[in-house]
Amino acid sequence: MKSTRPAIQTVALASFLGGATAIAATQRPTPAPNSAGLALTIATGSRISRDGPFFKSLGSNGRTCNSCHLEEAGWSFTPETAQALFASTDGLDPLFRPIDGSNSPAADQSTLELRQAAYSLLLSRAVIRVGLPVPKLAEFELISAFDPYGHASALELSLFRRPLPSANLKFQMTLMWDGRHSDPANALAVNLERQAAGATTGHAQGLTEPTPEELKKIVAFEMGLTHAQSNDAIAGPLDHRAKGGPKHLRATPTRPNPGPQPSPFNLFGQFDRARAGATPAERERRSLIREGEALFNTHPITIRNVAGVTDTGGKPVLLGTCATCHSARGTGVSQIGTLMDIGISSPERAKPELPLYRFRNSTTGEVRESLDPGRALITGKWADMDRFKVPSLRGLAARAPYFHDGSAATLEDVVRFYDDRFAVHFTERQRLALVAFLQAL
Repeated sequence: MKSTRPAIQTVALASFLGGATAIAATQRPTPAPNSAGLALTIATGSRISRDGPFFKSLGSNGRTCNSCHLEEAGWSFTPETAQALFASTDGLDPLFRPIDGSNSPAADQSTLELRQAAYSLLLSRAVIRVGLPVPKLAEFELISAFDPYGHASALELSLFRRPLPSANLKFQMTLMWDGRHSDPANALAVNLERQAAGATTGHAQGLTEPTPEELKKIVAFEMGLTHAQSNDAIAGPLDHRAKGGPKHLRATPTRPNPGPQPSPFNLFGQFDRARAGATPAERERRSLIREGEALFNTHPITIRNVAGVTDTGGKPVLLGTCATCHSARGTGVSQIGTLMDIGISSPERAKPELPLYRFRNSTTGEVRESLDPGRALITGKWADMDRFKVPSLRGLAARAPYFHDGSAATLEDVVRFYDDRFAVHFTERQRLALVAFLQAL
């Protein structure tokens, strides 16, 4: 498959840099290339308006919401877009700010080479540093912190996380990787306003929160964005004899599924019926996508040791499928908003470029290590250690890398992780089919 990544970089730079190359303030939906084909965003009113507060600097460091949430990168950003921006601005664009862009807020950035080192994780994994303390009255204490950048302590752990996409938000049950701003007593729009206010005073270092009117405009813009893969580079349009693409997604109900939903995806059941005159490669690719959807919905997986799933309901071992956790129809989020530990923060996955923390349960004395305690730093509960939200699966091809820490460079890596984690023993054909399906979402 021919790569389209250089095109992504070019378009992303136009979005970042403004001036003569800026994207028009209001534009019709335009397909954006990625490594698997084309993705498309449609917005309320058809046109994407770029003159609202989402695209304006509301803080003190020049950042906007659009600094980390690019249409061309699935409304997140990627290592490729970050690297291109760094190269074109010598690492001086507002994306590169020490508050959370650099590996440590105290990193020396006085030369180009030092800035390259300071932002190495942002450039390689497209992650932002989230600084959080161990909560007061937490059920655990931090007993050691290995931070290769010399900053982390119980007062502020350094946690490196991917920006979640700012599209398809109307389908979300849980906001943020650790569930912050997910108060069930509030309407989704209210929680999103609190998230936008926190992002302005935090990431953008705003001296004050945006005005109520600005917050409502930001949330209205975000809630109006529907994003999905629209065209596969080999199989062609994903809404031909199928229900892929953003138009079908926009019509998906946002309410939770009524009762058990064993098949959350029903997009490509007839997709192997290719267009007249289709090539053998197109027919094969369509068959793979259809097979991958069926595998996702029905292939048995023995789920063990997943906090948030197998530690509730008295079932330490659960026979499920991919759809057990990615259960909401059409999107693959958790339809009940479950946060879970699938092992991404396990010390077995430690890398020398990432911090590693050791915690002790204050009651039992149990000790565990973690790359990122996730939900536990919000609730202070030991049982919430290493739990994270189940992200949406739509538009995946546009926004590699994957998992909360950007540790999976490709969707192939994602499938192999689950294959190894749960000893599924997928065949090579099954792995290819699952990847093709995920790329088509």
